[in-house]
Amino acid sequence: MIATHNRLNGKIRVSLDAGAVPSQPTGAGRYVLSIANALSCRDDVDLVLLCRKGDSKRWEEIAPDAAVREVFPRARPVRLAWEQIRLGRMLAALDVDVHHGPHYTMPSRATVPVVVTVHDLTFVENPQWHQPMKVAFFRRAIERAARDAAGIVCVSDRTASSLKEHFSVKCPVVVAPHGIDGSIFTPREPSAGYDDEVLRELGISRSYILFLGTLEPRKSVPALVRAFDAVSKKYPDLDLVIAGRTGWDRNAVMGSLGSSVDPSRIKLTGYVSDGQLPAMLRKASLCAYPALEEGFGLPVLEALACGTPLVTTSKVPAAELAGGAAWIVDGESGGDMSQAEYASRLASTMCSVLGDDDEMESRRRIGLDSAQTWTWQRSAGMHMEAYRLALEAAGGTGGNARSRNRRDQHG
Repeated sequence: MIATHNRLNGKIRVSLDAGAVPSQPTGAGRYVLSIANALSCRDDVDLVLLCRKGDSKRWEEIAPDAAVREVFPRARPVRLAWEQIRLGRMLAALDVDVHHGPHYTMPSRATVPVVVTVHDLTFVENPQWHQPMKVAFFRRAIERAARDAAGIVCVSDRTASSLKEHFSVKCPVVVAPHGIDGSIFTPREPSAGYDDEVLRELGISRSYILFLGTLEPRKSVPALVRAFDAVSKKYPDLDLVIAGRTGWDRNAVMGSLGSSVDPSRIKLTGYVSDGQLPAMLRKASLCAYPALEEGFGLPVLEALACGTPLVTTSKVPAAELAGGAAWIVDGESGGDMSQAEYASRLASTMCSVLGDDDEMESRRRIGLDSAQTWTWQRSAGMHMEAYRLALEAAGGTGGNARSRNRRDQHG
């Protein structure tokens, strides 16, 4: 039985941990922003957003129908400790039915069922792609979620399969792919000249291949730079634009830029905003996303939604949702393929795309149709199923009701 106040209005009251989303969100941070907005628009959920102190204004704009509570300390180490020590006990006072930890972790001693999102298993399967401290932390977090959570959301079938392969999962697992906001990621610019103005602001003046994503080992940017060296010989008027903030282990990326055939034709923009991303995609000759592994791969859907020709790899689950719109390159795997061979395959595929206008247009139409089916509203519906299953797995009763029953039984 759901807690009384929600049973009467037919809603599930869900608290969402939004305490770890930075001011310049990427990947998982953008997921939290988008799912918060989509959930807040539904009529079957009362959403309580738990954010860092001083961060409520942002969340009130993102999810205007949600209740926003500033509870988390701002400093990251303190925030992680606070989640474990204080948050679990606070949930009862918030009178929620389910708590959602959207980035691997869950609070200790929670008084309500907890749902946890697991994005990928690279901390287990490819620890060399992450900082050692993060590997140890997130391995423990995933193991604990598999053991103690009332429900788990995985962003792809691949992540769900890997989770069950490596851990003994004790709760329901719901696969909820990411989505896109079709009002933002669209082949139509919002006003005449908007896209050109964005490019001018970023200092982009020539045709380009675009990469979007954090510059970190698993994105395989050095292989892309090497591939561009080959492509640039055939297309002398084409540049490579790398858009995204620098992540861990930037040395390999910066080294590849320094050793490229013509570094002047490779531009690093740094972090770009959601307002700039669609314009960059619409104006790109193609988008290259050569990741070696992903939990999902949101830039894939965003490129398709903007009508941008897309080259990606078989290691990106979002490519499976593309309906044949993307050109797929077999990803470098376990050292079986050298970076040189992988770069050669990328280069060959990119040249094939750039040289076939008819095929490009055909796949563009397929991509636009496919992208329309994967929305954040659809993803939010799948999340709601995870919340319902978590309540059932916890005995069909809201955590607050159980807590009140225990207090009643013990006087």
